[in-house]
Amino acid sequence: MNILPQDKQTAIIAALVEGCSIRAVERLTGVHRDTIMRLGVRVGEGCLKLHSAMMRDLQVNRIELDEIWAYVGKKQKLVQPGDSDMVGDQYTFIALAGSAKAIITYRTGKRTRANTEIFLNDLRARVVGQPEISADGFNPYPWAAAMAFGEQCKFGVIEKAALAGANQVTTEGRKVGRFTVIDGGAK
Repeated sequence: MNILPQDKQTAIIAALVEGCSIRAVERLTGVHRDTIMRLGVRVGEGCLKLHSAMMRDLQVNRIELDEIWAYVGKKQKLVQPGDSDMVGDQYTFIALAGSAKAIITYRTGKRTRANTEIFLNDLRARVVGQPEISADGFNPYPWAAAMAFGEQCKFGVIEKAALAGANQVTTEGRKVGRFTVIDGGAK
């Protein structure tokens, strides 16, 4: 069996982390894309094991929940009734430690109540105490947070509201806007 030298593996992972596509890494390193993908899977599995082992018994005061959208294979509007749940829109649920900005846990799948519940139960297993939790307006969050953290859970919804003239762009290139915290105890 051929084994890539460690310096070549390091160059491949460094290029992928910098955002290079698999084909670009193939051109840069001279390593076939199938080998690059296999290496990526091995490194990803190692990162999962490390993350799962390290992110335990955390004392976190504030947690922010959000999702990142992506699609697999094809966009949701092109998904056929016989297609797998692994095709179409997928969301990566992220639990971020408020001040440290560390990803406590994550889950990728459909944006459903069941996935939200699994995600928050995993979060509960990783943190100690009763952290303050904020999220966007996704309906399953308050219920799943109450189920995972108990009825006394400190949960709030952050609503994004546009101001008059909110489409104006500042000199730094940012849009003007406002965030409103709506106290929404888990019910």
